[in-house]
Amino acid sequence: MNGRSGPVAVPGGIFRQYDIRGIVGESLDPSIAEAVGRAYGAELRDRVGGAVPKVVVGEDNRPSSPPLADGLVRGVRATGCDVVRLGTVPTPVAYFAEYELGAHGSLQVTGSHNPSEYNGIKMTVANASLYGEAIQALLRRIRSGNAACGAGGGLEHANVLPAYVAAVAGRFRPARPVKVVVDCGNGTGAVVAVELLEAVGAEVVPLYCDSDGTFPNHHPDPTVDENVQDLAAAVRRHGAEVGIGLDGDADRIGAVDGEGRIIRADLLLLLFGLDLLRRIGPGFQMVFDIKCSQALSEVFGRAGGVPVMWKTGHSLIKEKMRETGAPIAGELSGHFCFADDYYGFDDALYAACRLVELIAASERSLAEMVGELPSYVSTPEIRIEVPESEKFDLMADAKEYFSRDYDVIGIDGARVLFGDGWGLVRASNTQPVIVVRYEAATEARLGEIRETVERWLHSRNIGS
Repeated sequence: MNGRSGPVAVPGGIFRQYDIRGIVGESLDPSIAEAVGRAYGAELRDRVGGAVPKVVVGEDNRPSSPPLADGLVRGVRATGCDVVRLGTVPTPVAYFAEYELGAHGSLQVTGSHNPSEYNGIKMTVANASLYGEAIQALLRRIRSGNAACGAGGGLEHANVLPAYVAAVAGRFRPARPVKVVVDCGNGTGAVVAVELLEAVGAEVVPLYCDSDGTFPNHHPDPTVDENVQDLAAAVRRHGAEVGIGLDGDADRIGAVDGEGRIIRADLLLLLFGLDLLRRIGPGFQMVFDIKCSQALSEVFGRAGGVPVMWKTGHSLIKEKMRETGAPIAGELSGHFCFADDYYGFDDALYAACRLVELIAASERSLAEMVGELPSYVSTPEIRIEVPESEKFDLMADAKEYFSRDYDVIGIDGARVLFGDGWGLVRASNTQPVIVVRYEAATEARLGEIRETVERWLHSRNIGS
């Protein structure tokens, strides 16, 4: 390398726990993306050593993504790294390309499920997510000018979508055709979702599968109930067996059954886990985040699996999955990871094919499968603003207080166990808020548990 880049002023707030994300034109622009590319490329060169690193770069379908990707590519190449540019692809396709092309890392320009004015960058190195302290280290590199620069690396373009469709579809042999409505929310999944599902033999009814990064029909986040109402209606109208919704960059999935009822992602994960028990036998671990229903531990454990509750965050879940050797993991937010015959990263398109195959193999409908699971009542996630400087101290206080009278799982905030239900208080890793959620056997008991936890929160002047 011929030198170092100079220090660059960048807003620290866009460097988050799991990615870089900001409002385009305000906190994120091509020059900032270029600075990120330089820092990432310098970090990759330090890790790789003497070899010339290869980086795949993809982008979602937002109008702001191509110029941000241009800046990112300029920065990476300035460090001497070779770049393979993928064009518009879902985030899991960028992850796939890292494997397929033998790259040392991947960068995806995406705003994920955020509104269209947002954008960001998701990063991996050696097929593992870059997150937490590693993202803060990139910020320090940028601000200190500690990013090597000099002779430019090579650039090539590759269309990996055909290889992706062939690799994923080749893993599935559904026992019969399944009629499925797929709602891409006009997100990046639109470039491949229908083709992939048809390749596995599904009868596909497309909904909002025109690629349009301004998201003209609804916000592309299928874990929010209001965003799946059109999907549910289309399932009922077309007599489909399942409805599948994708988020903006197709790494998260939502689902409704054949009656148009929403299936929460934790119960969907449980169905995947039970199906895997039938495939490979008992004794393996399944990782899930602390926000998930207690039905996962109860049912999966009774069936011969080993439930592993862990911290919320797709990067943290994937890390725990690697550590334990678990073949399956997931989150309430709709990230699903499979490593029994796939790469272990979160891929909503692969999960959609897996769900189609599961339905095809069963003599019961998806609604019947879900209906056989324990029925708990729960609240959605309740987000309460708390100053950033106070939220983690509050978590320590919650653990200490509730541990006096209850069992508390303290791996990520405080999940207070009441026997027939639980209450969770945890600090968000990305915003100045705490997240509260409750689950119980009955509505009445849910109210009692909620009152117990909120009494303490109110004593700390938290919440209304």
